[in-house]
Amino acid sequence: MFRLPHSVLAAAFVLSLAAVPASAQTPIQVFDASALHPPAGARVAIVEFDDLQCPACAAANPTLMAAAAKYHIPWVRHDFLIPYHNWSKFAAINARWFDTKGKAIGDDYRNQVFAAQTSIYNPDTLTQFTQKFAQSHGLSLPFAIDPQGKFIADINADSDLARRTGIKSTPTIFIVTSGGKGAPFTQVVKPAEDLYSTIDRAIAETAQPTRQTTAKK
Repeated sequence: MFRLPHSVLAAAFVLSLAAVPASAQTPIQVFDASALHPPAGARVAIVEFDDLQCPACAAANPTLMAAAAKYHIPWVRHDFLIPYHNWSKFAAINARWFDTKGKAIGDDYRNQVFAAQTSIYNPDTLTQFTQKFAQSHGLSLPFAIDPQGKFIADINADSDLARRTGIKSTPTIFIVTSGGKGAPFTQVVKPAEDLYSTIDRAIAETAQPTRQTTAKK
């Protein structure tokens, strides 16, 4: 009987973990929580690890976008590349380049990639999409997006951070807090069902106490 080598089986197992859809995710064991905190000055934030070619990430994206806008809280996005995706690395590099033109432009690119994901088949169609996006923002893409390799180094650092955290699939989403009474971070396993209630609880737990004033007699 033919048996696959252990190295092949191990690689397939790792790839399968990276492709678990959001609906099938279970809470992870966090090993390194260094990424799970709000940006300076914020009490509550969304922290997400995603891959721009991941269908589950695309499905969750409108909910995350709406929640960030409704609650006016930061949305911190980290790249966690799925190895067998054929264009997500290039999309992540493009997004980092657009970030240099303005964080809002970079985030808009990510959101539009997710919205158009089913029509992007390979790096060539991604390039066509990206050129149209750049033109719509009055930008011209350079011949080489990342000539020094800085963007891919930052993307790989994000993926390494995800693995140190204990993340194995995309999207992995947390609501993180600073200085509250509850847990400093909570994973949101089912965004469509649990995201808003988790944010509501985090905001309540981190609310500043109201100062009571005594009227002068």
